[in-house]
This record gives sequence, structure tokens and C-alpha cells, in this order.
Amino acid sequence: MTCCTLALAATVPLWRTIDQPPALKLLVASIGLAFIVGELWWFLAPHGSGVEARQGSDGRQEVTITVDGGYDPPRIRVVAGQPLRLTFHRIDPSSCVAQVIFPDFQRSLDLPLEASTSIDLLPAQPGLYPFHCGMNMVRGMLDVVAA
Repeated sequence: MTCCTLALAATVPLWRTIDQPPALKLLVASIGLAFIVGELWWFLAPHGSGVEARQGSDGRQEVTITVDGGYDPPRIRVVAGQPLRLTFHRIDPSSCVAQVIFPDFQRSLDLPLEASTSIDLLPAQPGLYPFHCGMNMVRGMLDVVAA
């Protein structure tokens, strides 16, 4: 390249800015914000009202949860002070849901594909106790109520 070609290349921008009307800028920003709110709702908001645990013949509360793109039911209502058995049946092949973690109980459970696996917990105090997959993307909730 010659001296003049280098000087010309340095003054020509690699791209140019095209100013858009303010209404179009507002529309694009609004659509983007709507998508962000939708994604936050999808991943973080509780979905479904959940179920109450059934009382087993041995006095233990029992719930079966299907793992298929999420937990079904995602919210489980149980009574405080009574033993609880959660049985997870995983049919989703995603590696994200191959484990469920109960942070407040310091417990986790590996979930083999196409199998049912159980975990026993004792929710002693009323409150909300979240559980989630290994990547913390799929979530559920134990709603523990007073007896």
C-alpha cells in the first residue's frame, strides 16, 4: 500500500451510523424489555399451585414428583414436624435435572433417567424451603405449614 492509500483507509470509518426515529428506538427498547420480563417470569416465578402431601400408612407424608423439563408438581405443601418422603421420577434426559438439591436441609439426590428415587426429609419448622436442579435453573418449593 502506498502512503496515500493508508491515509485514506484511516479516515474512512469501518461502519456508519444511521440515526433512527425516536418512536422506533422506543419500540425496540420496549420489545426488548418485554422479552426480559418474560424470561424472568418463566425462570423465576412460581408456576402452578402445587399439591398437599398425602399421608402414608406409616404416618409419613408422601409426594411423587415427575421431572420432565421441570418439577411436577413444583410446589408441595407439607406439615411441619412430620417425616416426608419425596419420590422423584425423572423422564427428562437433560443433564441439568440429573440432580436435585435441598440447600436448607444440606441434602442432594442424584436422579437416574427413567427411574424413581426417594429422599426422606424432616421439615421441622414452618416456612418456604426451595429445592432446585444442579444448575439452579429448575426450581421447586416445599411449603411447610404448622400442624
